[in-house]
Amino acid sequence: MSPRPDPPADVDRAAAGRAAIAARRARAAVKNSIASRERTALDAAQAAWSDPESPEAGLRVTELLASVPSLGPTRTARILEQLEISDRKRVGGLGVRQRAKLRDWLVARQGPGRSRLLVLAGPTAVGKGTVSAYIREHYPDVMLSVSATTRKPRPGEIDGVHYYFVSDEEFDRKIAAGELLEWAVVHNSYRYGTPRPPIDAALAQGRRVMLEIDLQGARQVREVMPEALLVFLLPPTWEELVRRLIGRGTEEAEEQQRRLDTAKVELAAQDEFDAKVVNLEVGQAAREVVELMDAPAGATTYGKEPHHG
Repeated sequence: MSPRPDPPADVDRAAAGRAAIAARRARAAVKNSIASRERTALDAAQAAWSDPESPEAGLRVTELLASVPSLGPTRTARILEQLEISDRKRVGGLGVRQRAKLRDWLVARQGPGRSRLLVLAGPTAVGKGTVSAYIREHYPDVMLSVSATTRKPRPGEIDGVHYYFVSDEEFDRKIAAGELLEWAVVHNSYRYGTPRPPIDAALAQGRRVMLEIDLQGARQVREVMPEALLVFLLPPTWEELVRRLIGRGTEEAEEQQRRLDTAKVELAAQDEFDAKVVNLEVGQAAREVVELMDAPAGATTYGKEPHHG
């Protein structure tokens, strides 16, 4: 039997083109199913590792993560950096170590149910504590983390409710034991930190968790848990922020000026955050913060756009 002649080159190109289109459509369908929550990114990754010829295997890891609701390009890039995975890698082409890292991250994020970790930060005297207290009272399904601090209680503050008031020695012990998710020295004086065990336990149960911390702490959380949603609380105007700080009546003039100088630096960092909420009215600001836990990814400003003169 004589050998079968090779098909014309244009036929090969046409077939390859149709195959490429079909593959792109199949990958798009996978991404859409993740974005619509019909399936999880973990399920898609496991399918990729079970069948190297599957559409899931052909997805870049960047595409897989970016398809997850609440994860956009910026946060996806940070996660890939943390996992030490190239943005050019395809899910099916990951090595054993990289697969394990990605699987562990997806499992931790998914948990037994949906979980959200939101970090609320902002300049001094913007009203973070007031907004957090409103959320604690009106949104009991949201767990608010209680920070540990080395400062003394202010009038009306209760140990274990508003803060865990600890000695410098106890704070040092928590750092050494790895019991703090983040910690920082605030205003060059006292230390504040977030106890990690309660956070891990709540997220494992699928609960929504909110941390009210300062800018330094928010940056540390981003390093440790890049999937966290960082929200910046803004004052309506700079003049209103000054009024709120002076209205406290808890600091001397020199301390007030130092806090204002710090607030200017903190305001300049707002673009590092995933979303912004203007604290024009406490109840409205609290509602917008809670809604962000289920909102699509992308930097968003809620409330009237602030003016900083």
